Order: sequence, then C-alpha cells, then structure tokens
Amino acid sequence: MNVHDFEVTTLQGKKKALKDYQGKVLLIVNTASKCGFTPQYEELEALYKKYKDQGFEILGFPCNQFAGQEPGSAGQITEFCKINYGVTFQLFEKGDVRDENAQPLFKYLTSVLPFKGFDMKHPIAQVLLDAIKKNFPQFLEGDSIKWNFTKFLIDKDGNPVARFEPTTVPSAIAPEIEKLLSK
Repeated sequence: MNVHDFEVTTLQGKKKALKDYQGKVLLIVNTASKCGFTPQYEELEALYKKYKDQGFEILGFPCNQFAGQEPGSAGQITEFCKINYGVTFQLFEKGDVRDENAQPLFKYLTSVLPFKGFDMKHPIAQVLLDAIKKNFPQFLEGDSIKWNFTKFLIDKDGNPVARFEPTTVPSAIAPEIEKLLSK
C-alpha cells in the first residue's frame, strides 16, 4: 500500500486518484485559513513554483478540527488562498485528518510516519504545545496529527518518506524535496 492507492476529492468536488501523481514528489499538507501557521501558505506556494516543473506537487487538505480554524466553504477557502497567498497548488475537500472520522489518506500517513515532536526552536512552538496541553490534551496522544500545517513528503513511487510538524517551515523541507527529485 502507498499514497497512490487512495482517491480524494478536490475542493471543486471532483474525484482525483492519487495514482495520477505517479512519478512526482508530493508534499501533502493539512491546512487552515485562520491559524497562526497560515502564513506558511506563502512558503508552500514558493516551493511549488520553484519545483513544479521538476515533478513536484503540493496537495493541500483544509481541516476545521483544530480550534475551528478553517470554518469557510470551498469557495471561501479557494478565494482566501488565492487572494492572500496566490495559491496555485491543488486544494482538496475540507475534512477531518485525525480521530475516527479522519480521511483514509491521513489515517494511512500517520500510521506510517509517527509523531516525533515539535521543533521547539520555532518561535511559537511553546505557545502551540501549551495551548494543546491546556485545551486539547488528547491531541498529544499517539501519532495522530497534532495541528494544522503538518506536512508529509512522498517519493515518486507514492511512499511516505518524512513527516514535518507545523513548527517546520516549508522552506526547510527544500533540501529533502531536491533529493527526491534527483532520484
């Protein structure tokens, strides 16, 4: 089993088989429009523009599970991302990424790539950790997604190879993307 075995739905409501991305390096990200990490859209778009012609795709999955930080409709999410961050990479249908109602893709990703902790050098890492401990302590259990902008790097064959928590800025992933693109 790998990422190419899944089918998802775009933000425009169209079914998309992830096998269509065979031969491409993917970065799968759960996103939100009203999160402290939302400015990562800018770096994500920069990565996409830099590497898309080399076989790189970003797949964004809006999620409202984390303090209601993605309340918008499909149209509102699309408009927000384009107007504020110039997002041109593919966004998918809003849905859950953790717990029993998590999309199958995210259940798979978190089963293959466990949580290894936040980068505590990030300026808001401690704030995030404290907020989760206080308001959502169950989020810290197991390997589930802990917050918005968790990123999963997938190789050209659909195999998950690395997980990056919200405290890893997208630009820091560039060397890993380059390694996979050169293979």
